Amino acid sequence: MTIHKNLIAGEWVGSDGVANINPSNTNDVIGEYARASADDAKTAIAAAKAAFPAWSRSGILERHAILKKTADEIMARKDELGTLLAREEGKTLPEAIGETIRAGQIFEFFAGETLRLAGEVIPSVRPNIGVEITREAVGVVGIITPWNFPIAIPAWKIAPALAYGNTIVFKPAELVPGCAWAIVDILHRAGLPKGVLNLVMGKGSVVGQAMLESPDVAAITFTGSTGTGKRVAAASIEHNRKFQLEMGGKNPFVVLDDADLTVAVEAAANSGFFSTGQRCTASSRLIVTEGIHDKFVAALTEKLKTLVVDDALKAGTHIGPVVDASQLKQDTDYIEIGKGEGARLAFGGDLLTRDNPGFYLQPALFTEATNAMRISREEIFGPVVSVIRVKDYEEALATANDTPFGLSSGIATTSLKHATHFKRNAEAGMVMVNLPTAGVDFHVPFGGRKGSSYGPREQGKYANEFYTTVKTAYTLA
Repeated sequence: MTIHKNLIAGEWVGSDGVANINPSNTNDVIGEYARASADDAKTAIAAAKAAFPAWSRSGILERHAILKKTADEIMARKDELGTLLAREEGKTLPEAIGETIRAGQIFEFFAGETLRLAGEVIPSVRPNIGVEITREAVGVVGIITPWNFPIAIPAWKIAPALAYGNTIVFKPAELVPGCAWAIVDILHRAGLPKGVLNLVMGKGSVVGQAMLESPDVAAITFTGSTGTGKRVAAASIEHNRKFQLEMGGKNPFVVLDDADLTVAVEAAANSGFFSTGQRCTASSRLIVTEGIHDKFVAALTEKLKTLVVDDALKAGTHIGPVVDASQLKQDTDYIEIGKGEGARLAFGGDLLTRDNPGFYLQPALFTEATNAMRISREEIFGPVVSVIRVKDYEEALATANDTPFGLSSGIATTSLKHATHFKRNAEAGMVMVNLPTAGVDFHVPFGGRKGSSYGPREQGKYANEFYTTVKTAYTLA
């Protein structure tokens, strides 16, 4: 089997490969992908540092052309790349193709941003002096991405980094090297100069640690677990580098008595269970007022009975497998924890057998949960959802905000008063009204508060706050 190699200083390097396994069918080996060493990572950082002066001063049309060409190829290959994504991550094929399209849209957006770079010219308070305020590239950017969105998250980090003139050392999650390799290959063939983009696949403890320890990495953008995010922050402070963290979530979805029941059930099911619940924006806490509680739980249970859990590539599948054995164990452990805490397992939670061996789990719905339980406070990252009964809107809002996280928050209501108040008072970076908590547009800012995020927002024009630094220049006339 051909080994997919790392890209370092414009050359494909590496020999020993690790098998990339399909979680829908563990007999299916997607490919062999090289593992980088700490020395490989150091070489990649040196290559990115050497390439930075020329790339950061390159013409905006050159950057635009490369990003636009990348966007066009991703769009043209959306079915192929979506199939690859579904095979290696376990997301259903429609979801995987949708994520691939989003990646293409992100590259197209930032291709346009290269032509919209702007600054300010303002007068000084002193006579005959002009002031120019501009944004410049930061330098070598380390990019560390998770497994749950293996093409979209790399896209929304790589595209702005390149658009604003930075060079990159990119370490994807070990579970999903296929999409990372494909997107780097596309960019490489689109005409990126040597060393501008370097791919180092491998262990976080080896490759990621080398990136954290290097004084030549000017900025690190990280999406992943809260624990690893804290280590990224500590190491970055030591080197006085910029860092951006997207971490965990325990997102609430509030259902009020006046909610449209159909809208509420559809939004809750999508938020909690689609993408196998493996989204940082997923709602694993459903906070429901007592007047609608029983009707909502009954309707949601009936909805869950209709959802098909099966091979991600099979037509008609609503929920694919859990990503791997380790994540599956974490999910089932939390199901047992919930039972032990006194919550009632109202539906699901069983391991499932399908035509091929895979990591299949029936969606689990707990009722009679409280916000103090571990299943209501800790991120499970699987199709495990708790329903918390509350008295009224005021208690619902207080419960929604009673969490160490603050990424996304949602509400189902037909009351303009409550919707408006919730948007203003929900302690989250993103708020959804009568919509799933998961799912945001590619051209708007993404990020949260409290323990969910640190640093400037990702995506859209707000990305320039992280990937550039501000310079103020004075000129005597």
